[in-house]
Amino acid sequence: MSKKKGKSKARPRVLVKEKIARSGIDLLKKEFSVDVKLEMDQKQLKKEIGKYDAIIIRSGTRMTKEIIGKAKNLKVIGRAGIGVDNVDVAAATKKGIIVANAPESNIVAAAEHTIGLLLAQSRNIPQAHGSMKHGKWERSDFGGVELADKTLGIIGFGRIGVLVAQRARGLKMKVVAYDPYVSKSRFEELGVEGAANIKSLYKQADFITVHLPKSPETKGFVDDAAFKAMKKGVRIINCARGGIVDEAALARALKSGKVAGAALDVFEKEPPTDSPLLKMDNVVVTPHLGASTAEAQDRAGTIIAEQVAAALNDEFVSNAVNIPLVSGEQMNMLQPFMPLCEKLGRLIVEIADGPLDDFKITYQGGLADFDNRLLTIAFFKGMLEGRVEDTVNYVNAESIAEERGIKVTESRRQQSIDFTNLVSVTSEDKRGKLTVAGTTIGPKHRPRFVKIYRHDIAIEPGKYMAFFRYDDVPGMIGRVGTLLGKNKINIANMNVGRKKIGGKAVMSVTLDKPIPEKILEEIRSQKEFDDVSFITFP
Repeated sequence: MSKKKGKSKARPRVLVKEKIARSGIDLLKKEFSVDVKLEMDQKQLKKEIGKYDAIIIRSGTRMTKEIIGKAKNLKVIGRAGIGVDNVDVAAATKKGIIVANAPESNIVAAAEHTIGLLLAQSRNIPQAHGSMKHGKWERSDFGGVELADKTLGIIGFGRIGVLVAQRARGLKMKVVAYDPYVSKSRFEELGVEGAANIKSLYKQADFITVHLPKSPETKGFVDDAAFKAMKKGVRIINCARGGIVDEAALARALKSGKVAGAALDVFEKEPPTDSPLLKMDNVVVTPHLGASTAEAQDRAGTIIAEQVAAALNDEFVSNAVNIPLVSGEQMNMLQPFMPLCEKLGRLIVEIADGPLDDFKITYQGGLADFDNRLLTIAFFKGMLEGRVEDTVNYVNAESIAEERGIKVTESRRQQSIDFTNLVSVTSEDKRGKLTVAGTTIGPKHRPRFVKIYRHDIAIEPGKYMAFFRYDDVPGMIGRVGTLLGKNKINIANMNVGRKKIGGKAVMSVTLDKPIPEKILEEIRSQKEFDDVSFITFP
């Protein structure tokens, strides 16, 4: 007697909305039903997204909250490239949809383009090419400079910065790099001199290349003051992000002769149709070609296909940009502490006197009963976000820290004297032991800082915060409050901590708006203040 065959399970459906490498599509077709619909517009996408378990996009498709809301079966959004600005990650996370990208797909291409621009401007290759195309033979007009034995300064020493350094050393250049989040041992391992500060790099470098992330902190990082600190005749390369080099300041430095030449692949406004830099003969420009190689584009497609396949097969998604899955019990306990740990990571590096690369995190109270790796990753994320060229998320934060030689030791204590749960982070800066600690308060788990610098304190974090370390003498609180009030900066909350009368004290304040740098400098200039830090928390 024949047996009835059970109905086979339908294969997950993948929508390839934008062009990726053929190898990526072939990989997906081995396990899934794949539809390639490159002409689909946003309206059609909204209508059809409910059919699919996965979607692959590039930069031309917007995965809005509205579209994600219609995605009843979607498990993963794959972005074949680095940026995910066109994806509402928060909406996807809320629905349990993994958002994955391909952050390493273009690092070789970007590094090679940097070296290409380095050579192009040092030997005036584009200018000479253009001259010959117009029928001229002007050998004497295009003399250049050699790279061998010159010093290349690299600002930002992440993956791309490291690749540039390796290639520059192959050209017999001396390499000096500035990145306060890379350990001394890591620089030594790669044969690169780690600059103690950015001014040290400016004084040494004959060529400077920028490899920083785009953030409020790095906007205009290379400005008039930076150019003033550089050697006369320096040459600048920017293949990172537009706006990191102040273009107006660069134009002034080029006109004055302080900067001998520049090579730019990225611009604050793209396309840069009205930029004065385009009219300067000593500036080499390319239209954002850093990732534009056949290999990089193919690599992005293949990588994202692998990520999508992993997500659909319930495997580890190494390039997920949103929170990795943990058990329900774990998440209920850990989730309230994740924002706190991010803030502690940002706090300790901001208030430290110099770079830190060795931390001890102690989880006390009820937290000691759980696997706290997710909280440690949150700490890494807060410490690194906006300070490295990579997009930092809960999946890659730990590996990025490891690449920079940053070490963390975890410990647990069942008892916490004053708090049900407590997270403490200890490191050492130039002044000695440095500790920050925090907990959560009440049924809504509001985060609270309870130790800053080396003093007990109690204050709820705000978006804008300032921290002052000073001599414990009368009038200090009034002095800060008066100066802020005079500049129309309202204090929302304030707390003070000290160990003994007449010793050192710490004041922390939350504010309604940022404190301008000139006011911070005015406070720092007063002899009673040891340190002043202003922090903007995301």
